[in-house]
Amino acid sequence: MSLQINYKEEFADRHIATSAQDTDDMLSTINASNLDNLISETVPEKIRLKKALNLPKALSESAYLKKIKQVASKNKIFKSYIGKGYYDVTLPTVIQRNIFENPGWYTQYTPYQAEIAQGRLQALLNFQTAIIDLTGMEIANASLLDEATAAAEAMFMQYNLRKDKAADTYFVDENIFPQTLDVLRTRASSYGINLHIGDFKEAEFTPNIFGAIVQYPAADGTIVDYTSFVGTLHEQGSTLCVIADIMSLALLTPPGEWGADVVVGSSQRFGIPMGFGGPHAAYFATKEAYKRNIPGRIIGVSIDSAGNYALRMALQTREQHIRRDKASSNICTAQALLAIMAGFYAAYHGPRGIKGIAERIHGLTVLLSSVLHELGYEQSNPAFFDTLNIAAGELANSLHAEALNNEMNFFYGANGAIHLSLDETTTVEDVKNIARVFAKVKGKSVNDIDFDGLAEQLATTIPSHLQRQSDFLSHEVFNSHHSEHEMLRYIKSLESKDLSLCHSMIPLGSCTMKLNATTEMIPVTWSEFSDIHPFAPVDQVGGYMQVLNELNQWLCEITGFAKMSFQPNSGAQGEYTGLMVIKAYHEERGDSHRNVVLIPASAHGTNPASAAMAGLKVIVVKCDDKGNIDVEDLKAKATQYKDNLSCLMVTYPSTHGVFEESIVDICQIIHENGGQVYMDGANMNAQVGLTSPASIGADVCHLNLHKTFCIPHGGGGPGMGPIGVATHLVPFLPGHSVVDIKENNSINAVAAAPFGSASILIISHAYIAMMGADGLAKATKYAILNANYIKSRLESHYDVLYAGANGRCAHEMILDCRSFKNHGVEVGDIAKRLMDYGFHAPTVSFPVAGTLMVEPTESEPKAELDRFCNALIAIRKEIESVADGVADKENNVLKNAPHTVDVISSDSWDRPYSRQQAAFPLPYVKEHKFWPSVGRVNDSHGDRSLICSCPPLSSYEMQEVE
Repeated sequence: MSLQINYKEEFADRHIATSAQDTDDMLSTINASNLDNLISETVPEKIRLKKALNLPKALSESAYLKKIKQVASKNKIFKSYIGKGYYDVTLPTVIQRNIFENPGWYTQYTPYQAEIAQGRLQALLNFQTAIIDLTGMEIANASLLDEATAAAEAMFMQYNLRKDKAADTYFVDENIFPQTLDVLRTRASSYGINLHIGDFKEAEFTPNIFGAIVQYPAADGTIVDYTSFVGTLHEQGSTLCVIADIMSLALLTPPGEWGADVVVGSSQRFGIPMGFGGPHAAYFATKEAYKRNIPGRIIGVSIDSAGNYALRMALQTREQHIRRDKASSNICTAQALLAIMAGFYAAYHGPRGIKGIAERIHGLTVLLSSVLHELGYEQSNPAFFDTLNIAAGELANSLHAEALNNEMNFFYGANGAIHLSLDETTTVEDVKNIARVFAKVKGKSVNDIDFDGLAEQLATTIPSHLQRQSDFLSHEVFNSHHSEHEMLRYIKSLESKDLSLCHSMIPLGSCTMKLNATTEMIPVTWSEFSDIHPFAPVDQVGGYMQVLNELNQWLCEITGFAKMSFQPNSGAQGEYTGLMVIKAYHEERGDSHRNVVLIPASAHGTNPASAAMAGLKVIVVKCDDKGNIDVEDLKAKATQYKDNLSCLMVTYPSTHGVFEESIVDICQIIHENGGQVYMDGANMNAQVGLTSPASIGADVCHLNLHKTFCIPHGGGGPGMGPIGVATHLVPFLPGHSVVDIKENNSINAVAAAPFGSASILIISHAYIAMMGADGLAKATKYAILNANYIKSRLESHYDVLYAGANGRCAHEMILDCRSFKNHGVEVGDIAKRLMDYGFHAPTVSFPVAGTLMVEPTESEPKAELDRFCNALIAIRKEIESVADGVADKENNVLKNAPHTVDVISSDSWDRPYSRQQAAFPLPYVKEHKFWPSVGRVNDSHGDRSLICSCPPLSSYEMQEVE
C-alpha cells in the first residue's frame, strides 16, 4: 500500500456533483468526445477567453474559514448609538439556528408554486399581519428591499395616484434620514418629479404638490404630530407617506389612525442584525383602496381543490412580466427570508413582549436624557422614543474622541449636534457608560448622580394624544409560541410544508438554484460581520473593506470590467442602476436627449420595467424563429433611433438558453450608433471562466449574486445585484450621502446602505475564494453539460424550442408544451403533477407561453438529473394516455395534481386511476416522498375574495373562506 502525503480535497469537487464516470456517461449520451469539445460546440470561438482567469489559488474549506476569521478580526465591534434606521438587536437563537442558518428555509424558491410553499407563505402572511397591526393600515405587502427604496416606491405610487396629472411636485420633510432623501432624489430624477424639501410646519401647498413624505419619529428623534398636516394634504387631494420606526409603533399612535395613506419602513429592529447595511426586509402598508397599486408581492388567502384553507401570492406578483414597460415597479426579488424572520420575531415575543422591549428602549432613553440634563447638556427633543438630540456645540469634537476611546459610535450632525439612539440591546450599564463620556468632557463625575432615583421618577415624553391605545398582534399566531419549545415546533411545522433544495433539485430556468455551501454561509452570522453599523467609521471596518476590495478585484477579473458597485441590493435594482449610470454618462457628454433603449422581445420582464423607471423609451427588437435577436431588425432600429439611442439591454446567453453567434456584431451596431450595451447578468453562470461581458462588447452588467455566485434565494430574497462597468463609466457609479464613496460624477444613491446588503457578500467571496479560476470555469462547463444531458434525454419526448448553431443549448433549455393543449393538458398541469414526483416545476410560461424553461445547474449529480428526466418522461406518457383516450380528459392524474396525503388516505376512492399511480408513480418516489400540504390552489377564488392578513385560527378548518 502506497501512502499519499499530498492528498487534499478540493472544494470544487464538493460543489460540482458529477463524478468522472458519470461525466463520461453523460458525454456519451450527448455525443460529445469530451467536455472541452462540448464547450467549443456551444460557446462561439470569437468570444472565448484566451487565458485562464487570474484569481488567487483556490482555498480549502478549512483554510477559507481560517482566513475569513482573520479578516473578520479587522472589524471593530464598537457599541453603536448611530441609529438612522439601523439598530443593534437580539436575534432569538431559536430563529437564528432554525431559520437563518437552516437550508430548509434559506434554499427555498420564491413561492410561485403555492402547493409546495405553504410554510413560507404562512410565515409571510404572519409578517403582513404584523405590519398591518403595527401601522394601523389595511393592507401590506410581503416585503421590499430596504427602507429608502420602499420610500421611493411609495413616492411613485403616490405619483401614479395623483388626480391632477400635471402635478409634479413631491414635498419631502427635511427631517428624514439622509440616505432616504438620497434615494428619493435618484428616483425622482427619472420621472421629472420635483422634490420640494422643507419644514412640514411651514409648507405652502400649491396645486402641483401631489404628495408628501415625513418620518415618524423624525430623523433627529423628535416625535411630531402630523395630524393637521395630513388633513391639509387630504383637503387638496394629495396623499401622505409616513416612514415609521416599527418598534416605536408599539408605543406611538399608528399612522393609519391619524390619516396616513402609505406607511413604509424597515423591519430590521425585529431581530435582524445590522450586517453593515443588510439584508433587511422593508415593509410597505397602505389602504385597501390602493391594493392594485401596491408594489411587490402580496400573500393572500384562498382555498384548494378540496375547499380547504390555502395561501398563494396574489395580485401583482409578477406584473412586470405582463405589463413590462408599463409596470408600476421593477421589483422581482424581495427580502422574504428576512421578512419571515421578522414575522417569527413578532410571534416569539408577542404583543406583550414587543411592547415590553419598546418600553425598555424608551425608558432607558428617558433615563439618559435625565442624566445628561443633570450633567448640564441641552437635549432639544421635547418628545422622543429612542433618540436624543444633544446640542454639544464646541464640545462635539471632544465628545467624539472620548466616545471612540470608550468604543462607542454616535451620530454627529451639523453645528455640533450629536444624535444618540438606544436599542434593544442597551442596558442601564450602557447608559452609565455613555454618561461617563459626557461627564469626563465637562470634567465632571457620574458618581454623584442618583441613577436609581432618576429611574424611579421616569415618565414618558410621548404626548398623551400620540400614545398608542389600540391593540396589536392580537391574532392567535402572535399569542401561542412564546416558549422556545413552542416556537421550535411551529417553525418546523411550517418548514415541513415547503419543498427546498434539501429535498430535490429545483430546475428553474433563469433562476439558478445551485448549492449554497455550508462553509459559505457560516461567517455571515459571526458578530464581527453581523453587528456592524453601515455608517461605522472606515477605520473600524477593515475586515469588510478587505472583503469588498477582494470581491471587486475578482469580479472585475471575471467580467473584464474596471470596477464594481455593490450598492444595488437586487438584480432588478442592478438593472436600474446600470441604466442610470449610462444615462449620467450621456448627460455629461451633452447627450441628454439619448433616451431610447432597445430591448429584445425575449427579455426578462424586469428589463423594460427598469428602463421605464430610468425614464427611457422602450423599443422592442424582434427575435427570429430560432429565438435569436433579429440582427436586421436591430440594425434597422439602431439606425432609425441613432440620434436618440441610449443603449441596448441584452441577456447573454439569451433568455432562450442560446449563445447567439452574432453577439459581437450586435454590440458593435449599438456602439456605431452612439449607444451603450447593458448586459443583464441573469445567465452569467454560463459565462464565468469561458467568456465575459467585456469580451462580447458590453459596457455595463449587473450580476445576480443570488444566482451565479451562490447567495441563496431564501424563499424569494435576499439578493444582490452589483454592477460592473467599463472604465469610461466608472466616474458615474452611485455615491452615498453619509459614507464617502463618491466618484467624480456619481449618481445619487440607489439603496439605503453604501454597499447594499453587505453581509451576504461574504457568501460570494467564499465561493470564488474556494473555487479558484479552474473551479469556476469547471462549474460553468458542468452547468452546460448538465443542461445538454437533460436536453438529450428529453428531446425524444418533448420538443426543445431553441438551440445554438451546433444543436447545443447553453445552461438552460425550453421545453415546448403548447401542443398538449390540444388534448386539454395545460403546462400548469405538468407543473402541478411534478409535485407528485417530488419536484418543483421548471419556470412556467417564460419566456414563451405554454413552455417549461429548465436549468439544472452544476451542483446536481447525474442521479438527480435522471430522476428529474424520468419524472418528465413518465408525465409525457400520462399525457399520451389522455391524448389516446385511455385516461379521462378531465378526471386524470394531471388535472387532479397534486395529490395530498388526505386525498390518498381517504376512505373512499372514486378516481379512474389508482392511489399508487397518483402518489407513487415511480419507484424512487416511495423512498423520497414529499407530500404537498394542500391540493391545487384556487387562484380565481383568491382574487375574488382578497384576504391578506391572518384569518382566525378557527377558520383554518373551513371548507371555504368567505
